[in-house]
Amino acid sequence: MSKKRKIIAGAIVVLALIIAMCYWQIRQFAASPLMIDQETLFTLPAGTGRVSLGAQLEDKRIVSNSLWFGVLLKLEPELAKFKAGTYRLKPGMSVRQMLLLLASGKEAQFPLRLVEGLRLQEWLAEVRRAPYIKHTLADDPLTTLTTALGLDNSEALEGWFYPDTWLYTANTTDIALLTRAHQRMVALVDEIWSHKVDGLPYKSKADLVTMASIIEKETAVNEERNKVASVFINRLRLGMRLQTDPTVIYGMGEKYNGTLTRKDLEMPSEYNTYIINGLPPGPIAMPGKASLEAAAHPLKSDYLYFVADGKGGHTFTTNLASHNRAVQAYRLALKEKNGQ
Repeated sequence: MSKKRKIIAGAIVVLALIIAMCYWQIRQFAASPLMIDQETLFTLPAGTGRVSLGAQLEDKRIVSNSLWFGVLLKLEPELAKFKAGTYRLKPGMSVRQMLLLLASGKEAQFPLRLVEGLRLQEWLAEVRRAPYIKHTLADDPLTTLTTALGLDNSEALEGWFYPDTWLYTANTTDIALLTRAHQRMVALVDEIWSHKVDGLPYKSKADLVTMASIIEKETAVNEERNKVASVFINRLRLGMRLQTDPTVIYGMGEKYNGTLTRKDLEMPSEYNTYIINGLPPGPIAMPGKASLEAAAHPLKSDYLYFVADGKGGHTFTTNLASHNRAVQAYRLALKEKNGQ
């Protein structure tokens, strides 16, 4: 072999070794863990290219070397099919696993707990505080939301959103989230209405939701819900006023300071069931499924009254004399609890 050929052969061997070492280095880089030591949210903007992504990851100290990063994407183009979004990166995740996640489009999910028994205004406040939601509701959110849902008036909003832990991705709009909750509630009410017991004093599904909202506010004990429903159903059938404090409180709005007085109970309001006959004009809170079921399937009973028993539940009675004794027992239990 001539000297020239030996030089060429040697150069080829060296080049091959360099290529092999580079390939090995790239493989090592792909398998190396991300530099993060805690769960990290990373937002990939739309239109981000390979070079830009590498620079962002290095700048945020997620990967250590954007040069190797770019070469990796050229060698394995399937890893470069990343999609815009916000992703949840976890400690121990390799560079390859991160790129596969970005290519999958499986964005981070954020939970928002919308609790039964709260009013729509309280829900809207929770939505406003939730991270990564795109806020689109105008200064008058009820008007905007009413229009977005295709409803006739904002009074049709209260009570008509399903309480649940709702999952959403970054930049989900507030209206989109609330639309999901509204559609779920409408479907649930339709289902429950279809198998309610016959003869209930409801003129519409709205009456069912209104009753369920009152039940929701009166008790948090599942086993009591159908008993509470029976009290109010019996009162409606007999033409008795419902006389339930939560409706009065709802009608007071911002005027309620945490204490309900006799004067409040005598204050005229379309929601004051100590003064009006029948159900109030609409729901007073967001009822959960259990309260809706109770409103549709009340216990068959003669109960006309109930009062707190001081133990987290209620005492149910069929006549005023028994009710008054139960009230006295509750007041005594309250004094003993407070050490008086």
